[in-house]
This record gives sequence, structure tokens and C-alpha cells, in this order.
Amino acid sequence: MRSHRHRRVIAAILGSLALVVPMACGSDDDSTDTTSSGTDQSESTSPEHSSDSSHSSGEDPYAVTREAASHMPMTADALASGFDTALKLPGTADSDAAALRASLTYLLTEHVYLAGIAVDTAYVAGADSAEFKLAAAALDENSVALADAVGSIAGDAKRKVFLQAWRSHINDFVSYAVAAKEGDNAGKQEALKNLAGYQKVAGKFFEEITGGALPASAVEASLSEHVKTLAAAIDAFASGDGTGFDKLKAAADHMPMTAMALADGIDQATDTAGNPNDQASEVRALLNAKLTEHVYLAGIAVFTAYVDGADSESFAAAAATLDDNSVEIADAVGSLTDQATRDSFLQSWRTHIDNFVSYAVGVAEDDQAAQDEAQEALQGYAEAQGRTLSKLTGGALPAAPVQMEFEMHIASLTAAIDALAAALLR
Repeated sequence: MRSHRHRRVIAAILGSLALVVPMACGSDDDSTDTTSSGTDQSESTSPEHSSDSSHSSGEDPYAVTREAASHMPMTADALASGFDTALKLPGTADSDAAALRASLTYLLTEHVYLAGIAVDTAYVAGADSAEFKLAAAALDENSVALADAVGSIAGDAKRKVFLQAWRSHINDFVSYAVAAKEGDNAGKQEALKNLAGYQKVAGKFFEEITGGALPASAVEASLSEHVKTLAAAIDAFASGDGTGFDKLKAAADHMPMTAMALADGIDQATDTAGNPNDQASEVRALLNAKLTEHVYLAGIAVFTAYVDGADSESFAAAAATLDDNSVEIADAVGSLTDQATRDSFLQSWRTHIDNFVSYAVGVAEDDQAAQDEAQEALQGYAEAQGRTLSKLTGGALPAAPVQMEFEMHIASLTAAIDALAAALLR
């Protein structure tokens, strides 16, 4: 018989996973371990946490989370296209320029969250732990994807230059994190000095590949804000003052602006079809950012509940930050519709999460009737979403395909719940 605390933990964990839909995600030959500059950190204070427990079922939780996030751009792009068609938004959501901005928004937002997850993992499990190595590998996959995006525009030689510099800047953040945890102010300042050097290198790099359309000073300024906000989040995680989740979100919320600036410069330099700054592109980028953020905040809440417990102050803080994101997604829907639709969407979104909680509790307690009841409720949710989104977009998003996508989401997420239960509870 599993403990009551475990049942509460798994319920809280799965309640955080509102839109996690695992997909296949390949590796890249350029992937390398970015942990070389790390040093040992203290072991977890949780008696339930060990170096093998988070992946004892054979699942890599960081890879699964990244796979889930990789689905979000497709969902965001489909929603943006439907609203674009229905509302006749100025611009074109499916232009090449809009796609460039959306892709950069997704990858840069992901970069911040994977960096934050890696740092927190190092603090909890140790920088020499299996968990940290998995987290660092997921972060490096994002680096490779960013380099690929740059290379598709600037060529393979520039891709390699970018990847080397980008990995170096991540190592500087690792050094900063180590120093922050050890109270080593000199080490922090050295890392910040190196990061300032990276800002100048990156500024020159993007000015060069855009033929001056993107001035080095503008890139430096944007990266300076990135360094400042991510360093603030690292400091908060190191001190354990409870503000780390909100500060990490603030760092991520800066990334869409960086993506917009990069997309605009590249668009000017390459005469990419479309306008990355029109309203349709803006909506697509916003949905990419917020849905990607949702997955990672959910993953962080999972990690926190597992390490600290669902009754901890840290989990309450993580859950609150996740709900802030839910409100922002509802606000985005409301900006395209009306207040009543926004409120209805948010209520439905939260109910949908509750249905997954019920399923997770049923799995934890081996209660097949509870699982079946939750599945029936989720099926109703899929059908309702199909009808609702079709109505909101005047049929631009047909009900049947939307329903099918949510049914695939439900099937994938319940399978993930089963795997998590196997890893955590058995």
C-alpha cells in the first residue's frame, strides 16, 4: 500500500501537467556535456530523493519535458492560424518571417527554463549527479537547435561559431551558479565579466550576419538584460528565498523581445517573406512563448513537488507561478475575443487540470473506476474544446481535428502519468 503522502504528491504533480504531450525528439551529433565547469553541490535534503529515483523507470524526465514542449509550437501555430483567418488580423501568421520569430521565441524561452532547471537540479542533486547530467543534456539539445536555426540563415560555418560561443556562455552561467551557491562573490563577478565579453562577441556576430541590419549595440543591450534577469533567478534559487520561480519567469518573459529583435534584423538582411512585427506574427509568437512556458513551469512544479513535497512552501510558490502563466494564456484568448470568453476559458483550463489530477490519484490508488471516470471527463473536455474553438474561429479551426488533437493529448498525457506513477510510486 502506497503512503498517503505519496498519493498527495502524485496528485499535485500531475495537476501541474495541463498540456504536456510527449513527442519523438531526436538527438544531434553536436550534443555534448556542458557540465565540465560545475563542481559538487550538496545532496538533496529530501530523504525520498536519490541519484536514481527520478529516472528509475528508464524515463528521462528532462527529455520527456522537452519532448512535451516541442509540441507546443505546433499547437500555438495552429491556434494562431485559426484566429488569424477568423479575425482577419493585420499581417500573416504563416509567413516565413512570422515562422522565424515564432521559432526563435520558442527556442529562447526554452533556453531560459532549461538553464533554470539545470541549475536547480545541480543545487538539489549535485553537479556530479545523474540528474544534472540529464538536465545539462536537454539544455545542450536546445543549444544545438538554436545553432541550427542560425545556420539555416547564415551557413554551417557561422552555425559552428555560434554554437561554440553559445555553449561557452552557458558554461559561464554554470560558473556563476556554482559561485552563487558557495557564496563566492569573486567567482560571480568573474563569471559576469565573461558573460559581458560574450555579449560583445554576440553583438558583433549578429551585426555581421545581418549586414548591419541588427546593430551590435542592440544585441548587447538585449543580452545584458538576459544576463541580469537569469542571474537574479540563479541567486534566488541559491538562497532559497522562494522568489526563484517568479524571477525565472521574468527572465523567460524577456526572451520574446530578444526573439523579435533578432527576427527583425534577419528579416531586413535576408528580405524574408512577411513581416515579423505584424499583429498576426505577434499573436503567433505570444502563443509560442506562453504555451512553451506552461510546459516548463509544469515540469518545474513536478520537480519541486518530488523533491520538497506537495505541502512545501517551495511547491506552493512553483504552483503560483504556473497559475500566473495560466492567467496569461487566458488573457491572450480574451484579447482576441472578449472578457466572458476569457473567463470561461480559464475556468475550463483549470477544470481540465483537475481531471488529470483525478486520473493521477486513481492510478496512484489502483482505482480503475476513478481512472475511467477521469478519462470520461477528459473526453468530454476534448469534445467541448473542439466545439468551442470551432465556434470562436467561425469554423477556421474545425471541431473534429481540434477534438482529435486533444484526444491525442489525453492519451499521451495519461500514458505519461502511468509512467510517472511507475517511477515514483512503485
